[in-house]
Amino acid sequence: MKSRNKWITALITVMLSFIITSNFGITQVNAKKDGGELKVAMEANYQPYNWTQTTDKNGAVPIEGSRTYANGYDVKIAKIIAKQLHRKVVVVKTEWDGLLPALTSGKADLIIAGMSPTAERAKAINFTKPYRNSTFVVITKVNSKYANAKTLNDFKGAKLTAQQGTSHYALIKQLKGAKRQPAMRDFAAMRQSLISGTIDGYIAEDTESTSFKMVDPDIKAIPISKMAGFRISKEDSTTAIGIAKPNKDLLKQVNQVLATIPDSERTKLMTTAISQQPKTDETSKKGKQDPWLVSVWKQFGGMILSGIGMTLLLASVGTIAGFFIGLFVGIIRTIPTPTSRGKRWFSKFINWLLSVYIEVFRGTPMMVQAAVIYYGIAQFWHINIDRTLAALVIVSINTGAYLAEIIRGGIISTPEGQFEAASALGMTHNQRMWHIILPQAIKNCLPSITNEFIVNIKDTSVLSIISVSELFFVGTTIASQTFKFFPTYLTISAIYLILTFTITRIFNLIEKHLQGNKNYNLMANQVQVGTAQDMEAKK
Repeated sequence: MKSRNKWITALITVMLSFIITSNFGITQVNAKKDGGELKVAMEANYQPYNWTQTTDKNGAVPIEGSRTYANGYDVKIAKIIAKQLHRKVVVVKTEWDGLLPALTSGKADLIIAGMSPTAERAKAINFTKPYRNSTFVVITKVNSKYANAKTLNDFKGAKLTAQQGTSHYALIKQLKGAKRQPAMRDFAAMRQSLISGTIDGYIAEDTESTSFKMVDPDIKAIPISKMAGFRISKEDSTTAIGIAKPNKDLLKQVNQVLATIPDSERTKLMTTAISQQPKTDETSKKGKQDPWLVSVWKQFGGMILSGIGMTLLLASVGTIAGFFIGLFVGIIRTIPTPTSRGKRWFSKFINWLLSVYIEVFRGTPMMVQAAVIYYGIAQFWHINIDRTLAALVIVSINTGAYLAEIIRGGIISTPEGQFEAASALGMTHNQRMWHIILPQAIKNCLPSITNEFIVNIKDTSVLSIISVSELFFVGTTIASQTFKFFPTYLTISAIYLILTFTITRIFNLIEKHLQGNKNYNLMANQVQVGTAQDMEAKK
């Protein structure tokens, strides 16, 4: 009974923890903004428009849910607007694909991220009047055969790309004969592809080339906006601020503020942003340039440690909570079929619900589940869940679906004789399960549980879709800031390897401890005891 009470106590503790945490982390989306915050959604990863830094230097503003800060041209514009509205800027950092969901779900008030007010986007959100006009360039290498292109036809055969979800990608069609490559998720990926030679160039705004050239002089920008035959709509050549359609008062207020910022001031803000963007290398006190790894740890060590901590938190809590969910589901699905008709139908219905849960969460990617839970709940039920809490819930229920089948397999694989022997001793089903079957089943499932823990450490990387600052998300930020893509991702890979290797060894020790004494031969033990007694008597 003591063993059974321990299991019940542990299960209740986990459930209460989730309830308490959930009550703490859930708020109504349409509740009044506390502290007069103006939440601005941006990538914080697109220099010089916006970037991430570790301090509040040069007037940087805090990023929600982290100890980092955002700065750049977009941040400077946001601060001017917030000052006029008597509010404080807080950046909601998210990937490009998450900007619109963040706004429409109420997690952000504005999108200020160098976004063009295209007709497609205007169907979902409202846009202010433009706050910057842009010209377009093809960014390529200085030694590329396309570096001296003078006309649109000179890009024939060039492998070109642009950012996914932007109007830039469609512009490649105007470069006759160019080979359009798959769109890429962000500028960091395009820069790395250009450096590694997998593409010949990519289309971007002129500010991107200015920013890139500051850290890599071996790139060249070809101005295609000035070439004969190049056409682009006014909407695609400007950047505007996105605002949710129901919030018309805020739209009017922001437009009024933008009207007070002259073009000269906007140009000055962009020039300042370009000069303030993070540098790629640090210099030691002796005047020598530090090795890359030392430089990165000096500049971003705190972010890396924070990312490691978040990854371990998500993987640990998700695996533990998922284990109890899987244990609960596995036990229910192995309960013998009741004899009475009513209980039998109820049992079938519960088993059907649990089967749906398992199939849904095992049959869909965790990234999709994260987007649906984090943004969907806010958009359709107007409940705002903290992103860390949402990540913990997502990892837990996803892990629970897998472990439910693992534990069920461990239960039904227990020899039938164990059930029969327990029944012969007069044990009930609950007593058989808690005292005889589960201890053996869990011990046999431990290697699979260990594997699930390791998978969770790696799969937390997909939670970047909801901007959880885990290790991969931090690595992507550092790579885009330093332009050192290969060494950054190599370092992040090494950290993942160290984490998984350590966890594996810890669980191996636990498994070895649970195995106990391997000599279970009763007769051999009796012979050993008898021999020892005889030797003692002779003495």
